[in-house]
Amino acid sequence: ESVSLVDEVFADHPGFAAMDFATRDRYRHRVEELARGSGRSEVEVARAALALAHAPPAGDALEPTMAARHGDPGYYLVADGYAALERALVSRVPLVARLRRALLRRATLGYPAAIALVTAAVLAVPVALSAVAAGPGGALGLGLVVVASLAVLPASDLAVAVVNRAIARWLGPRLLPRLELVDGVPSELRTLVVVPTLLAGEADVEAQVGRLELHYLANRDGDLRFALLTDWLDAATEHLPGDEDLLSAAGAAIDRLNARHGEAPGGGARFLLLHRQRSWNEAEGTWMGWERKRGKLEELNALLRGSTATRFLVTGRSASTPPADVRYVVTLDADTRLPPGAVRRLVGTIAHPLNRPAFDPRTGRVGHGYGVLQPRITPTLPPEHEASFFQRTFAGAAGIDPYASAVSDVYQDLFREGSFTGKGIYDVDAFHAAMAGRVPENALLSHDLFEGTFA
Repeated sequence: ESVSLVDEVFADHPGFAAMDFATRDRYRHRVEELARGSGRSEVEVARAALALAHAPPAGDALEPTMAARHGDPGYYLVADGYAALERALVSRVPLVARLRRALLRRATLGYPAAIALVTAAVLAVPVALSAVAAGPGGALGLGLVVVASLAVLPASDLAVAVVNRAIARWLGPRLLPRLELVDGVPSELRTLVVVPTLLAGEADVEAQVGRLELHYLANRDGDLRFALLTDWLDAATEHLPGDEDLLSAAGAAIDRLNARHGEAPGGGARFLLLHRQRSWNEAEGTWMGWERKRGKLEELNALLRGSTATRFLVTGRSASTPPADVRYVVTLDADTRLPPGAVRRLVGTIAHPLNRPAFDPRTGRVGHGYGVLQPRITPTLPPEHEASFFQRTFAGAAGIDPYASAVSDVYQDLFREGSFTGKGIYDVDAFHAAMAGRVPENALLSHDLFEGTFA
């Protein structure tokens, strides 16, 4: 890189050096492809991409997120602006690339159409065999309808598997660009790692606090805070004997962590306990944490943006007061494990200009970029005495970092949207804007897919 003429051109862009090696290398490879297709030198291609990035937008000024997106040369190399750069270079686009782009542009229609065609092809076999078996004078009508009706479900299941396999092989995963964050997560990208859980007993509290410490020990890069988001168990009354003792035990365990590991960068507690009081739920006839896990995250977002109307208990302790200016939240399940450096890589990805979310108030959802990013998640290989034969068969390989490689997901590859399953990183402002007031009370329990649709 120190002797690359292309890198010398891109050095004029202040953000290029902040990207990780894989992102910089992807930009360079795209420059090579465009140079071959246009007959120009790689330096000329790099200058053309940089000129487009520096050019003022046509028409109305762009809002800041979109301006940063259009101001990155990668927008014209690996994102939506590639066609503008190809036109500027008069570049020839290979046939395979044109077909791939046509598929991506018409994915919403093409995907179900491909499944329907393959299903029809598979159904044609039993129908044809039935017709042959019936012979020239056989009764075909009702019998063929029965055969086709019985075969349509397994045929469509096979068709989905075939189409998904073909898409994964042809398109493959696209690596999202990422900032390197060599010095860790800076304060302007302050991130809160949260584990929503229930206070079920002192042993469970100690276990959860121990896991929170492990998350910190594996991810100590920069301005990161770690919090338990807790509720008491459902109850017939607002308060139960032992509630306060359990909360005090959790608070004391968090205080011990703060004493052991010191303040976070920028000051304040590194470990937090954010606990909600019970509220009466008429539909379920019980006192419980409002809207369970979905409510925890919704109220957390409001709390992080200064609301005083949440159900979180205000104790005045530093360990119960979240820091100001939290930009991202990493939400985990109680049994999720974070590999070393995973939080820094997640923050570096969602903070890249090409991935930052732009909320569209007209549609009420994130229109460009990502309000939520979910990494690859795999089951860990459990100790033999704890595992069933089924679990050992389908668990991931122990000792392999599941976040180190890109894996193919058909919906992500084809539609640039994956299926959110409740573990990942989200942009607080974009997530809050997309979800605030969208769900009536007592209407939604399994909320992850719904949140991913809008954020």
